[in-house]
Amino acid sequence: MKQRILVAIALFGFILGGVFVGHFYRVFFAKNTTFNSQTKEILIPSVNINAAAYDTLSKVVKRIDLFQQAAIRKGYSPIPGRFILENGMNNNDMINRLRSDNKPLKLTFNNQKTIFHLAKFVAQKIEADSTAIVNAFFERSFLESNGLTAENVFSICVPNTYEFFWNTSATQFRDRMLLEYNRFWTPKRENSRKKMKLERTEVIALAAIVQLESYRVDERPAVAGVYLNRIRKRMRLQADPTVIYALKRKANDFDLDIRRVLYKDLKIKSPYNTYRKRGIPPGPITMPDVSAIDAILFSQKHNHLYFVADPNRKGYHLFANTLTQHNKNKKQYTTWLRQKNIYR
Repeated sequence: MKQRILVAIALFGFILGGVFVGHFYRVFFAKNTTFNSQTKEILIPSVNINAAAYDTLSKVVKRIDLFQQAAIRKGYSPIPGRFILENGMNNNDMINRLRSDNKPLKLTFNNQKTIFHLAKFVAQKIEADSTAIVNAFFERSFLESNGLTAENVFSICVPNTYEFFWNTSATQFRDRMLLEYNRFWTPKRENSRKKMKLERTEVIALAAIVQLESYRVDERPAVAGVYLNRIRKRMRLQADPTVIYALKRKANDFDLDIRRVLYKDLKIKSPYNTYRKRGIPPGPITMPDVSAIDAILFSQKHNHLYFVADPNRKGYHLFANTLTQHNKNKKQYTTWLRQKNIYR
């Protein structure tokens, strides 16, 4: 009888142990993903972290109750960020991934029209919303401490590909842009800027004009040379893109489609209208790429003061040293326009 009791106890213990081991295995080491793709991106926000994390995870794991049990035993507390889970992962591996492997993402931007356009684009990639991003750039203490203004702060956003964590805040994004902007100004670029007696933001503002005047990268140093020659001679820049920008700014619509600048448009009162105002605009009229910035810093040396579109080479321009020659080039271009029924 005693022997039977011992056997029963042993058997019960064996069954109980098996149940425990089986449960332990299901909690920690059994596959617990429910998505069919090879990987799954998980975004855990910085607000209401616990609730948001488990709400998100409940959509990608089969047994959220088992995941929670594993999380409690491993002392897991959700942290914000972007995480990549793999199909077939168990709770143990998922928790290890979620507690320490916040994956950065690559953020590439260029050709953004304004700080508002950039903020809208960036907000689609990181956690911070566009309003917070814009407010961070316009924060008075930030502008004053860095010698910037609301008009030229857009200058610090140099187009490139950067790595960011998804849970980057608006101020973190802004501060990173300032850091990269300062890194951009290498000793070679700084020496060139100082020789021209231009501020960094003035270089960017001029580069923005060059960016819009010529999409031919190889021609930009020549176009830049024209504007620098005009500045040295204290001539107005008379750049059509600045008039277009002034018109859009007045209409408060930077997506407005303006294909031609009319003579009446040249009279618009705006600090950006370089037909009326002498000198460099108070800020960039678009985001210039690096080629346009370097075109200013390392411009082509010549005596040209004017240019007009070349009808025989798409995207290029005809340059002139004198107004007489420029008017001849301009007549050649307008004749071509009439022949093509583009302009009457």
